[in-house]
Amino acid sequence: MGTIKDYRDLEVWQEAMRLAEAVYMCTKTLPREETYGLVAQLRSAAVSVAANIAEGQARNTQGEFRQFLGIACGSLAELETEVMLAARVGLIASPKSSELLKVCQTTGKMLNGLLRALRRRE
Repeated sequence: MGTIKDYRDLEVWQEAMRLAEAVYMCTKTLPREETYGLVAQLRSAAVSVAANIAEGQARNTQGEFRQFLGIACGSLAELETEVMLAARVGLIASPKSSELLKVCQTTGKMLNGLLRALRRRE
């Protein structure tokens, strides 16, 4: 990839957006009684991953960027836990939960790679 002008150029942000989209699509089919429960939690965590990458990249220092990437990692772990719980209680079918967890894993690897690259720059 070429020069990074803003967060939208970051491949990890693009992957996090794909993850958020997948979570939104998946949660459309969950029971109505979960609207303010697990659906809201899943969506919030998914959005938080991409939003924290964007906010961190827009900050003034690499230290702040790393801090927000750490928060994104935490939101990703929260999302993975919620997907696993939804699968355990039968709200998300196993193939769909496996697909979501695979995208989570890819996003996590990208986040960790970016964090390592930022640490090496210092």
